[in-house]
Amino acid sequence: MLTVNGDSLPWHEGMTVRDVLTAKKYTFRMLVVRVNGTVIPKNSFDTAVIPDGALVDVIHLISGG
Repeated sequence: MLTVNGDSLPWHEGMTVRDVLTAKKYTFRMLVVRVNGTVIPKNSFDTAVIPDGALVDVIHLISGG
């Protein structure tokens, strides 16, 4: 089981950041993802594997002036 932005999400072997984003239906282009406090680069979303029990924070960046 993972915790994503305070909500539980079932975990499976080999689960990646992209899998979490898809499961949670996060489609916003400008996202920052932290797994257990470590920022995951956007170009690693498809390959960064998340361990069982991880705390995942998905932050939506909003630009403005």
